[in-house]
Amino acid sequence: MRSRFLCVTQSFCFLCLLGVHMLAEEAPKNPLAMINDEPISSDEVEKPLGAQISKLEEQIYALKRQRLEGLIQMRLLAKEASKRGLSVPALLNAEVTAKISPVTDQEIETYYQANKTKYPGANYRQTIQSQLENQRRGARQQAFIQGLRSQANIVINLKPPPVYRANVSAEGAPVRGSDKAPVTIIEFSDFHCPYCKQVQPTLSRILSDYGDRVRLAYRDFPLDQLHPSARKAAEAARCANDQGKFWEFHDKLYAGGTDANPEALTRLAREIDMDVVAFQQCLSIGKHRSEIDRDIQEATNFGVTGTPGFFINGRLVSGAQAYESFVRVIDEELGTAQKATTPSPR
Repeated sequence: MRSRFLCVTQSFCFLCLLGVHMLAEEAPKNPLAMINDEPISSDEVEKPLGAQISKLEEQIYALKRQRLEGLIQMRLLAKEASKRGLSVPALLNAEVTAKISPVTDQEIETYYQANKTKYPGANYRQTIQSQLENQRRGARQQAFIQGLRSQANIVINLKPPPVYRANVSAEGAPVRGSDKAPVTIIEFSDFHCPYCKQVQPTLSRILSDYGDRVRLAYRDFPLDQLHPSARKAAEAARCANDQGKFWEFHDKLYAGGTDANPEALTRLAREIDMDVVAFQQCLSIGKHRSEIDRDIQEATNFGVTGTPGFFINGRLVSGAQAYESFVRVIDEELGTAQKATTPSPR
């Protein structure tokens, strides 16, 4: 009888604890503010700022790493100088300054001929000589320090901040590239934005260079105040998408101007052999307005403040960046994907 009582009591206590745990999980986080009993959650504040906060954390890390590298170099030089019974300036003079070759007149003239626009005056020789000497001194010093580093046991415990990834979806968006690509670029763009137009050749080059490793999804972010007719162009492109002609229409819009009256848009539809009647009907009833509103809201929620805005596997890249800026992030993501799929050694 007593054992049955204990069993029931223990079961009851377990259920109580389980209930408390479930209630704790279901309870909302403490709000950051209340307005007449209506909460403002931390997610509402932090989600749009995630990418900006991440950039600040990266800048802080870069400052710390720069300072750390400077201290490492100073201590390596001080230790080597002490071992040789020299001061640090004397060590650098012996290992750096004394070992760089002098700059010749021919080198000065060759450099000048390749960079004439930077030196409009006649007294350029001394300036160029000083610049070339500084370059050689810097290269020699770095090589010397690298040699000292290779002989030392250096362990760096400073860790970079985690990579911030916004949970942006490409579902329902027109896509160029393979669905199996390990890298997805989601573009939030405005058909009448000059910077969006400027970046299109860069995106085309990326898709060509990376092949089936990268795919591009297009989402709308028309800036109504700056480009009042861009929304109508976005609606037209979605109507073209209904007929499987999004990218052809997309290219026509960026190649053309900012005329988005029905006649101009219909002319583009006709040029790519669309069903013009269906296209005009789709456009006249505003079939895709709510979808564009959804894209704008989601872009805003994830911290996009202008166009174009890109998420590369969730990592925000703002503006019409150079090809190399995209490549840096893409290559990092491809490296991460490769590590994830490479079996670990047993």
